[in-house]
Parts: sequence; C-alpha cells; structure tokens
Amino acid sequence: MQLYAAAKTVIAPTTRGIWPLQEEGLHHIPAEGPVILASNHLSNIDPLFIGVAVPRQVTFIAKRELFAEGNLAQRTFTRALRAIGQLSVDRRPGQSSKEAMEQSLKILGNGAAFGIFPEGTRSPDGRLYRGQTGIAWLALASGAPVVPVALAGTDRILPRGRRVPALRRIGIRVGPPVDLAPWLGEEGRARSRRAATDAVMAAIQRLSGQEAVPRFAASVKAEPDSGKA
Repeated sequence: MQLYAAAKTVIAPTTRGIWPLQEEGLHHIPAEGPVILASNHLSNIDPLFIGVAVPRQVTFIAKRELFAEGNLAQRTFTRALRAIGQLSVDRRPGQSSKEAMEQSLKILGNGAAFGIFPEGTRSPDGRLYRGQTGIAWLALASGAPVVPVALAGTDRILPRGRRVPALRRIGIRVGPPVDLAPWLGEEGRARSRRAATDAVMAAIQRLSGQEAVPRFAASVKAEPDSGKA
C-alpha cells in the first residue's frame, strides 16, 4: 500500500498533466471494503487512468503480454503497471481463467478494490461488446458490489500504427452499484451468470453511450479479415 501511494504521487500528477481527466461519479465507489470496478475496455492504457482517477488502490489482473520489456515506451508502461500494483496473468488456454479467478477472489477477500474489463479484451472498433460471465461469478461468489465505469478517449491516445502518444482529454464516468440481488447465491447457474453479466454491461453502456454489440470482442478479432489485435 505504501509503495502504491508513493508511486501514485508521481504517476498521477504526471498523467493528469499530459492527459487531463474529466471525472464524474467517483463518489459511487465505497471508501473501504471489497468492490469490483467493471469498465469498458478501449486501450491497453485503461488501467492506468482508472488507477489515477480512483482515490483507492485498484488492482487489475492484466495479460502477461502487457508487461513487455522491449522499447523504452514498453518498459516505462510496464514499470508504471507494476508500481501501481497490477498483477500479470498467463492467458494461455487452461491457465488464465483458473489463475485469474483465484487471484481475484483473494484480492476481494482482503477487502480491496478490484478492476475488471468484462469484455475480456479491448474493443476492436470502439463499440461495447458482450461481457464474459466471469464477472458475475466473481461478484456473486464474493458478495462484493459491482460499480460500473465508463472510459472515453483512451483509444485515441495510441491508436493502431501510432508510435507517439497523442495528447487528449480523457473522460471517466462512474455509476451507482449494479443491483445483482435477483441472482445472489446463483453463481453456479449459467443463466443467472449471463443475466447478471448483461445487467452489468447495460449499466456500463448507459454511462459510456457506446453502441452495444451482441457478440464477444474476442470472436470479432479472431475473424480473418478483422485486422485487430
């Protein structure tokens, strides 16, 4: 916690100086106790802006590929992620789901704030895609409230093919906790997990104003002619 606070005193003002943040609804995030922050996903840099905007320490489980040590920009981003307490997870088949769920429950069990992108991967075109039901399982199994978050503008900072980050104003809107009471105790039922996940995604869509797509982003990216990564 002390390392996070120290890192944030440096990272937050620097980030805000380069990319001004327009914030709304942060009061919906409880000051203490376990909470799940469920956000849309536009860019690899999304966790950084949520971490800067939210007063509490927020832990994300990021794909291991983000912790690259290639060029200077990658190394800088990797160090920023680690400094603000982000964890990496192996996304190979059979590895990521079990590992991520175990780590996520542990984080919430310690009364922390946990950030998650229900779409599972970045939106390939700026629209909001169908949510993976892992968020519903996590919320219903842990009992932690789910607070919806909507980011805007992060996809324009470093779009595909651009090497130098653009200077943009970033928006972050936070809504009240999603009512998942109808599905409490039903994390073992696939239909309940789907319904609860859809409720979370609907809350995110109301905040973001994005067009909702009834497909998974990963399946769209997997199409031969998508050209998305």
